[in-house]
Amino acid sequence: MATLIGGLLLAALLVWAVIVFNRLMRLRNQVRTAWADIDVQLVRRHDLVPQLVSAVQAYAAHERATLDAVTALRARAMATADAATLSDLEQSLGAGIQRLIALQEAYPVLAASDNFAQLQADLVEVETQLQYARRFYNGAVRDLNDAVQRVPDTLVARLTGVGQAVYFQAVDDSRRPAAVELTR
Repeated sequence: MATLIGGLLLAALLVWAVIVFNRLMRLRNQVRTAWADIDVQLVRRHDLVPQLVSAVQAYAAHERATLDAVTALRARAMATADAATLSDLEQSLGAGIQRLIALQEAYPVLAASDNFAQLQADLVEVETQLQYARRFYNGAVRDLNDAVQRVPDTLVARLTGVGQAVYFQAVDDSRRPAAVELTR
């Protein structure tokens, strides 16, 4: 009788471990899918940068430092795979793109360019889609991290090597106020 109960407990433990493992795999795959969505939008943004640089260069050639900085940031961002580093680079690239777009105020001919206006509209669309993708990704990361930290699920996560994922930050953390500490 004790052997039967022991066997049933072992079977129940095994079923529980399989269920937890499958949920962790689903959450990890959701994070990967969400990251792929971000990557698609980043590629679209990176593809628009050379066109924007060319459009600005045609009208504001003496803005060389800004053009070179944006081009260099694009190259570094395209070569980076680490989410935390990429987050910082993309933030800088976004600021550089905004500086390029702001040049239209100093160069009315640039503002009147149909090509520049289309590029600007395309960038706004990409930034909107990137914001949505970033929210979805960070939600998926939150769900995975919660599951990996939850007891007793953390045991299965550790045994199978499923770890936490990194959030894709939109803003430099050093410029944010400190997080609110929750107490019991």
